[in-house]
Amino acid sequence: MDSSSPSSLPFPAPLQEKYDVFLSFRGEDTRDAFTSHLHKALLGKNIDTYIDNRLEKGDDIGPTLLEAIEKSKLALVIFSKDYASSTWCLKELVHILGCKKSYGQIVIPIFYRIDPSHVRKQQGTYALEDRPLKRRDEVANWRAALEEAANMSGFHYSSKTGRTEADFVEEVAQDVLTKLNRESSNDLKGLFGIQRKIEKIESLLCLDSPGVCCVGIWGMGGIGKTTLADAVFHRHSSKFEVCCFLANVRENSEQTNGLHQLRNKLVGEILKEKDVNIDTPSIPPRIQVRLGRPKALIVLDDVNARKQLEYLVGDHDRFCQGSRIIITARDKGLLEQKVDPAKIFSVEGLGPEEALELFHSHAFGNKSPTTDYTELSREVVDYIKGIPLALKVMGSSFRRCKSKQEWEVQWKKVKRVPIGEIQKVLRVSYDGLDDNGKEIFLDIACFHKGCERNDVERMLDGCDFFGEAGINDLIDRSLISISKERWSKGQIEMHDLVQEMGRAIAREQHSRLFIAEDVYQVLINDQGDGHVQAISFDLYEIEKLHLELEHANFKKMYQLRFLHVSPFLQSIVSLDLPNSLRFLAWNGYPLKSLPSKFSAQNLIVLDMSFNKVRGQLWNEDQVYYICLF
Repeated sequence: MDSSSPSSLPFPAPLQEKYDVFLSFRGEDTRDAFTSHLHKALLGKNIDTYIDNRLEKGDDIGPTLLEAIEKSKLALVIFSKDYASSTWCLKELVHILGCKKSYGQIVIPIFYRIDPSHVRKQQGTYALEDRPLKRRDEVANWRAALEEAANMSGFHYSSKTGRTEADFVEEVAQDVLTKLNRESSNDLKGLFGIQRKIEKIESLLCLDSPGVCCVGIWGMGGIGKTTLADAVFHRHSSKFEVCCFLANVRENSEQTNGLHQLRNKLVGEILKEKDVNIDTPSIPPRIQVRLGRPKALIVLDDVNARKQLEYLVGDHDRFCQGSRIIITARDKGLLEQKVDPAKIFSVEGLGPEEALELFHSHAFGNKSPTTDYTELSREVVDYIKGIPLALKVMGSSFRRCKSKQEWEVQWKKVKRVPIGEIQKVLRVSYDGLDDNGKEIFLDIACFHKGCERNDVERMLDGCDFFGEAGINDLIDRSLISISKERWSKGQIEMHDLVQEMGRAIAREQHSRLFIAEDVYQVLINDQGDGHVQAISFDLYEIEKLHLELEHANFKKMYQLRFLHVSPFLQSIVSLDLPNSLRFLAWNGYPLKSLPSKFSAQNLIVLDMSFNKVRGQLWNEDQVYYICLF
């Protein structure tokens, strides 16, 4: 962005919110006193607050800071004695007010030991007459911004008021919390039929009662369990001393040391410590004692095994009195092993009118459908039977139809799908993709769910796909999304139902192999052909089947571009690889060299951790990622 002309900065649709609050302040005035106290008070109320702790250098604001402003729900502007002497601060203020105008960001001014009229009239230290003439346009924008901010409802602190600064900080923090809670309630307006479900779960949680309470949320995939748990979590997180939302427990626990990492994250969130590493089967007694001190709100999302419950939460009495635990799962029997059956909430599909609203919101966006489409919409909604994910995906597919005739054609495609088979309902969206989009979708469904978007795009580009454009198209069609969590680095998310549909297609095509037995049959029977593009499997899974695999011949798979094998296994004594490989990852590669006839000239990723390979086998200018340790 052009920092020399902040007034001309574009303000597109708001970025996905990442922070609750952005603090704008003059570091030399308040960083080590008022601002630090306010920041601590906000964090104490579980308000995610962005504070730039870097010292100001020069006049320009970096893109990271601008993005932080845009991704915040609320901005606190702390006007102190020398705030206006900082060009940096004035540019922040202009950008904040631009966000307010463009998409309704909440702005609260705080006049700290400064007369609000000085800000409004640019008097005293807020006079701007001494600014260089070359900044004339900027100065005009700064004047307008200062006047606008000074006329807003905010807070004024002066030692003459007779109240302590500590009381003032608490008043501001509480007001911010109230405004954010109000915004959270407004956010629910786009979640059809969720309010009464939230209220039911709240009644099960018995939030005002002592003791530890555990509530289960049960339902089929795609019914909205995670959405519901997330809404309750954010609505009540400020009432607890610590909070932790463990997403995708099933999927994450399947990774190497996944359950161990999940428990470390949970303990770290409760103790407010980074880099927790408990490597024992049970939590040490000294840590158990500490876990029982803060009142906690915990969510375990998508649990599918008793071991996960025991490892992560164990007995409820390990947590502080007043703590609440929410568990989502597809298996009601599993929930009943940890949760009182009376405390399990069954998530039902949307009612006809709610389903119609949700479908229309994705099929027409902000527009209302004409009467010509009403009856057809009802037919589609009746067919989908109230499953939120299916309604969302199907609505997005109809959104591309330009006329009623195109709608009718799309509806005919839908009607060919047998009733009740959600994966095939979702396949209509897949069928609407171009060839590039289909290949990218299948790769993500089979191998890249949960991976960082940038890494996946780079890999796809290396395979001659158009990664960025393809991923954007999948997002538009509601087939994938990008993680919005604060800790996320842009991981690709895909709903279980959508992933299951994609994997079913891949198995039908024999284009991607990810089940150990399928891989074994292809290799042992020497069935490899030009259909196979990608393979990922675990050699231990083959071993579990009491099968032996001594020779692995992938060479006939002349379109194979992706091969991921794990973990270490000594049974393979010979190997053939095709020169088409772009991605080769083999954890514990058992041989001392790659096949003599294999050329690594096409490789872009080589990951052979814990290998026995000796010698240079790749072009370092071409391979962007190498791991050999």
